[in-house]
Amino acid sequence: MAKKGRLKEILTRREEELLQILWSAGKPMAVRELLTLFPEPQPHFNTVSTVVRGLEDKGYVSHHEDHDAFRYFPTHDRESLGRRSLGNVIKGYFNNSYLNVVSTLVEDDTISIDELKELIEMIEQKKGDK
Repeated sequence: MAKKGRLKEILTRREEELLQILWSAGKPMAVRELLTLFPEPQPHFNTVSTVVRGLEDKGYVSHHEDHDAFRYFPTHDRESLGRRSLGNVIKGYFNNSYLNVVSTLVEDDTISIDELKELIEMIEQKKGDK
């Protein structure tokens, strides 16, 4: 998947859901095919068509024409958008501080001591590789 420019617009829940479906499918898909992959209750065809066109306008999705249908595919991989989204959350909600994020996870008992030790080992190994 080719990366096309810098993405700036935030995605709606429905747009994120559609991107997840495209990534999971691993191939370009027509709107009718996408529709079948949504969980029940499935949205209307026109809703999915509108969402996919909105994603295309924002640069997250592109298409190629295949006979009588457009087949849509993501322009960015899941990991790069995940990093971008995480960065936006950290910037917007944690004062751009990764320490604040980890502190929150510790305070909420969301991260274990073993996981913290594993993080420290990863950081030390990365520093050793440089």
